[in-house]
Amino acid sequence: MVQNIRDMDEFKAFLKAAGNKLVVVEFSARWCGPCKRIYPVFHAMSVQYRSVMFANVDVDNARELAQTYQIKAVPTFQLFKQTKKVTLFSRIKRAICCYRSGSLSEPIFELCGADAKKLEEKIREFM
Repeated sequence: MVQNIRDMDEFKAFLKAAGNKLVVVEFSARWCGPCKRIYPVFHAMSVQYRSVMFANVDVDNARELAQTYQIKAVPTFQLFKQTKKVTLFSRIKRAICCYRSGSLSEPIFELCGADAKKLEEKIREFM
């Protein structure tokens, strides 16, 4: 099941309640076409992966959360464990894919876009 998060207090409580479980958060907007397309898949993942907690944050209704977590595009998925963001790519993978772009020094904490396959790969990797 996907929990709708409306504000920072709800978000913190949700992360704390997750304990050691993986938490997958979708930052989306009602007007966003790709968000509408990925949501049924995201919901199906929440049923399939019972040991993982899923949440949705509407960036228009929870602007403080969107700003705090630096959401620049929707949909954006961030993963958390023990209330902390999970780095999604190892240093070696980042070196290979990010060397030319100059973003090597910054960890990658999110997946942007409605790529269900990549999201599911990351869920399986970190659960």
